[in-house]
Formats: sequence, C-alpha cells, structure tokens
Amino acid sequence: MSPRQHGLRLSDAGLTYADGQVALSGLNLSVAAGESIAIIGPSGAGKTSLLHLLASHLRPSSGQVELLGQAPWALPGWQRQQLRSQIGLIQQGSALPARQRVVTAVLAGKLGQWSMGKSLLSLVYPLDPEGAAAALAQLDLADKLYQRCDQLSGGQLQRVAIARVLYQQPQLILADEPVSAMDPLLASHTLGVLNEYAQQHACTLLASLHAVDLALAHFSRVLGLRDGRIVFDQPARCISPADLTALYANEQLQAAHSPAVVAPSIPRQVPRC
Repeated sequence: MSPRQHGLRLSDAGLTYADGQVALSGLNLSVAAGESIAIIGPSGAGKTSLLHLLASHLRPSSGQVELLGQAPWALPGWQRQQLRSQIGLIQQGSALPARQRVVTAVLAGKLGQWSMGKSLLSLVYPLDPEGAAAALAQLDLADKLYQRCDQLSGGQLQRVAIARVLYQQPQLILADEPVSAMDPLLASHTLGVLNEYAQQHACTLLASLHAVDLALAHFSRVLGLRDGRIVFDQPARCISPADLTALYANEQLQAAHSPAVVAPSIPRQVPRC
C-alpha cells in the first residue's frame, strides 16, 4: 500500500514528561489519509503535546503511534528522519530566524528532503525562488519574498510558516494555532487555503484552534481535548453548545471572574445530527 493511502493511528497512547506531568492519557484515534480534523479544548488540554507526539518529536510513554503506515519509534534513526520529512509541523508562534529572508525561510521546507550539499547551498543562494514565490502567492505574500522575517507582522510570519509547509509538500500537516495572530477574516481565508491544499494533495491535516467558530466552519470533524483525554470526536454538525460548554467549563468560569482570561465564544446554535 502506498504511503499516501495511510493516515495515522493512536492506540491507548499516553505521554508523561520527565517531571511526572501527565500530558496525554489513553488516546485512541484513527485518521484516514486526506482527512482534515480540528482539535479544540481549553488551555493546558494537551493540544500542543498531541501534535508534537504525532510529529514524532516526542516518544509516547505508553501505547502505540502509527504515522503514514509506519511505527516511528520502531524505525532506525535515519528512517525516522525520512518519515519526519513527510510531516509538516506549523508551530505555535514564529520559529523563523529574525534576520532570515522570507525566500530562505520558505525553501527550508525542503531541507529534510534535499541532500546536505543542496540544503547548504540554498541557505546561501536560494535555489528555487519561483517555487517559494508560488507558495507565498497562495497566502497573498508573494511581494514579501526578499524581505527579512523581522520586518513582518505576527500574522505575516504565521503565513510564511504555512507557506514553508506548502512548499515542503508533506503527506501530513500538523498545525498548532496557525492563525492565532490573524484577524478573523484573514484567519478564515488562511484556513481555507490549508484545507484546499489538503484536499487537492490527499494530505492529512490536523489543526489545533482556539477559535471554536473557525473549527466548526472549516472542519467537518472536530476533536475535543481536555486534561489530556479525548472528550469527544465527532462531526462538527453534531457538536452542541452543551458539549462545548462542558469542554471549556473552567475557562468560562475563570473568564467570568478575571478580565485577563478570555474564553472562546460558544456558538449559540449548532445543528444536531
């Protein structure tokens, strides 16, 4: 079976950090190749830990993880690196070097697939500026090709990070709050670009989102995570206001007593299945 026909699977997977903190516990999840899923939940629910587990950056403390038809921690190191080159991780916040040019940042998406010599050469002399410009154009940033990253806004940096993953052309995209620095209109457009890319390339997409309305609008399947456990995993149309209120109970309570805490808005009406 081709790797393109594989998605991912978690079987009773758990993650405990060295200090004893239990980040994830007893997760069972199956995602088909080409499927797109939003992950929602309160702060500290384990969303970032889950994405890093799926990127094979973290090794599960218990259970099994399968990515693109392979068990990453059963592979020799070099094969695990090859697997990672097919996974695009969009990290929360910008991980782009401030003085790096945008073209170099985008082309870095291929570093795991290019040879060492080609990768080093491209860091000095961009080898495919046309390809980088095409990826940026999908996010309305083609005019920023030769600007430095420290000259961009937070929302523009997030779109550059997304363009880097689009240029990478991975089989699995993991996006951790990819639109948190964007206004609602731009965030909606950017999620549309990500979903369109995933559909066109049969690419599996998982995105953690703080904005519940964006998750329900752009993803047909939504995963609710709380205290490191899956609370619900169902079609977006089946999620009720009661489901969301229960998921965010503590955040809603904190928001009511502290102006510094902003809980996500809960849609008043959601069609039932």
